Amino acid sequence: MIELRRLRAFVAVAEEGHVTRAAERLGMQQPPLTRLLQGLEAELGVRLLHRTPRGVRATEAGLVLLDEARAVLARSEGVAEAVRRAARGEQGRLAIGFTSSAALHPYVSSAIRKFREVFPGVAVVMEEAGTSELVDALRHKRLDAAFVRSPVGNVPDLLVDAVLDEPMVAALPVGHALTADSATPLALSDLAREAFVLYRRPAGPGLYDAILAACRAAGFSPALAQEAPRLTATLSLVAAGLGVSVVPASMQRLGGEGIIYRTLAGCPGLSAPLSFAMRRSDQLPRH
Repeated sequence: MIELRRLRAFVAVAEEGHVTRAAERLGMQQPPLTRLLQGLEAELGVRLLHRTPRGVRATEAGLVLLDEARAVLARSEGVAEAVRRAARGEQGRLAIGFTSSAALHPYVSSAIRKFREVFPGVAVVMEEAGTSELVDALRHKRLDAAFVRSPVGNVPDLLVDAVLDEPMVAALPVGHALTADSATPLALSDLAREAFVLYRRPAGPGLYDAILAACRAAGFSPALAQEAPRLTATLSLVAAGLGVSVVPASMQRLGGEGIIYRTLAGCPGLSAPLSFAMRRSDQLPRH
């Protein structure tokens, strides 16, 4: 295997056409450079340079080696830089998970867009799942980070940072009596007689429990008509007239025919937290 230092020495001499100038370019003395060239010729068993009155020039074999050596050196420098970029977190693959509702919040899309602008060499892979599934994927290193809604609980190997608290809104089917005055905030107690469609608890216990707690604080226990596996499916059921629901305000970005959203008033503690979770072992220093 030809040593890279011999290839660098040969390229410098062939391009300069003079051993002394090549030695100056490489920052070394002429005798060690001459020994590198002699060693390269001995290793390959061919003459690479002809001496001329004004210096040296590459032989036919030397010209072939010059092209190959330039490619090899460029590739070696590219590999080294790729390794450095990967060590700095500027290259590689980042797998990010998110719950269905978290993906709709502008903060999430903005954060991912800015990351891609700063680190264009990193391939970002997205995966949607419930909070419990995302936590399991983080712990087993199938994901690098995740945006979650529900409390993660005490998981020693995970670091969870609260990002924001988002208000919740009522989702009502078009034509419902409570959609007549959409400009006025709705009291949660106004929904006491309604059938509720909620996001299934195992997938999102935080939102589920917060809604039930807020309803009880408003003086009623909601009548559960249907549970959905995803928040987006919850809205489909509301649009179909199967009941009403309470969802994060960013879900309004989905729009959707057949749904009217009403802001809620007087609901302390009813919010949709957004948190960012990652493994403690992957925590980066703050700058």
